[in-house]
Amino acid sequence: MRSRERLIIPYRSKVVEPISLPSREERLKRIEVAGLNVFRLRSADVYIDLLTDSGTGAISASQLSRSMLGDESYAGSRSFEEMRQQIQETMGFPYTIPVHQGRAAEQVLNYVLIRRHSFVPGNTHFDTTKAHIELAEGRAIDCTIDAGRSSEGNY
Repeated sequence: MRSRERLIIPYRSKVVEPISLPSREERLKRIEVAGLNVFRLRSADVYIDLLTDSGTGAISASQLSRSMLGDESYAGSRSFEEMRQQIQETMGFPYTIPVHQGRAAEQVLNYVLIRRHSFVPGNTHFDTTKAHIELAEGRAIDCTIDAGRSSEGNY
């Protein structure tokens, strides 16, 4: 059992978006209308989004304030130079290609690294990950062990 201290969230929410919880009957109706395809649901029909973790979390007050202070110039922005310098100091990489999220980075890397007929092993590739591999003419190989497909185990 977790300690009580762990149950207390160590921050205050700064930005919220109102959502509504449709009744069970309404949710069933909406998923049937969508042909049981979660990609065809409207975001307003989804109470808790378990399809992705891309950009669905809250941001801190510090993150929000930095976004307001950022230099959004098309080229030569102060924000980019600050980010490039921090990446260079932290990671030692001389070059940086910023992207808006992991899936975009994946597409850039796959284009550069994957050659025709390359095998790309993974542990249950996400749908867009697999699509990016296949667009680069590679082959996504799922290496998940049988025990990893069960919600009963420790995998």
